[in-house]
Amino acid sequence: MTTFRQLILLCGMTATVAVSGCAPLIDTDPQGKPVVPANKVELQQGRVTYSKDDAVVEPDQLFVNQYDSATAQHARMAGMNPTSYKPEPAVTVNHYVQSMMHDLAANLEVLSTTFSLGVTSFVYLDGDYQQGDLLGNQLSEAFMHEATQFGIAVTDFKTTDYIRVTPTGDFTFSRDFLELTQQYPISVVLGGTLVRHQNGVLVNARMINVNDKKVLATAQTFIPQNVVQALKATQSAPLLQLKAAETP
Repeated sequence: MTTFRQLILLCGMTATVAVSGCAPLIDTDPQGKPVVPANKVELQQGRVTYSKDDAVVEPDQLFVNQYDSATAQHARMAGMNPTSYKPEPAVTVNHYVQSMMHDLAANLEVLSTTFSLGVTSFVYLDGDYQQGDLLGNQLSEAFMHEATQFGIAVTDFKTTDYIRVTPTGDFTFSRDFLELTQQYPISVVLGGTLVRHQNGVLVNARMINVNDKKVLATAQTFIPQNVVQALKATQSAPLLQLKAAETP
């Protein structure tokens, strides 16, 4: 049987737990009203809903009875205004090649699949046209892909007649002209020149008829320096070396 004194003590303990045992997930002022943060916060279902300009709070949405990690994380992120979290689209040399290929195809009088196209390395305009680099070779590879997508018959003249099997890999490409076929039925060549610029590289591309040397189509673009440097970084990237563990 519960006495009157025990009933008073039980009510006091219940009130203490109700006041301090269940802490709200939001900051409140001495009157118990929620403190509006600087940024807009919107929490759904069983949570507070308010904004900077409108501090009206529904009574049944003041507190969360149990700690919810997802709710706390959502509230924290909502007040951060995470604009920097948006990923930037990756732009590579291939994006500029795709645009130039559209210009080349638009300049052609007839986009014919009857001719065979050979794609060469792009060389620097102030050089002797005998030296290529990673950028010029990648432009060549990218143009081979884009021309094939347009339905043009592309001949890869760096392909040998065999597959060389070695301990380090299996290869079918070569830059040794003695290993390649001496003659190919190539009637149109795609190539171009490069010009170094303070903020990047200027690219001049053209398609030329091999027989009469007439220029069939041209295209130009500018590749920013950060895109060029991103490509160059792969050439000198250090290899990860693993060291065998010493036996004790």
